[in-house]
Amino acid sequence: MNPVLENLLTYLIVFAVGGLICAIAQLLIIKTKLTPARILVIFLLVGVFLEGIGVYKPLNDLFQAGISVPIIGFGASLTRGAIEYGKQIGLLGTLGGGLIRNALGIGTAVIASYLVTLIFSPKSK
Repeated sequence: MNPVLENLLTYLIVFAVGGLICAIAQLLIIKTKLTPARILVIFLLVGVFLEGIGVYKPLNDLFQAGISVPIIGFGASLTRGAIEYGKQIGLLGTLGGGLIRNALGIGTAVIASYLVTLIFSPKSK
């Protein structure tokens, strides 16, 4: 297959899957009394569940960033870390493995949000 067409197909798949996840979240907001925070937790737990039963990896290989960028990917990454470190270290590895695996991303988000507050001086309502 032509590399340009292959890349275009990949982008379309990623866009469609990511858009479907967003559409599901929007439908949950509109049709239920769930708050956005609860919907995020539900999607996080979906990622945990998919990784726990071993289905997330094949889905990630197929849908790539469409499924790994939303909060579902974060839940799967937390679970993967807990499983990996749990096998190596035991109970303490299970408890901290998810945070160890995601520490760089979490730390970067905290530092970036702090820098943004220094630049834009947010105000509470």
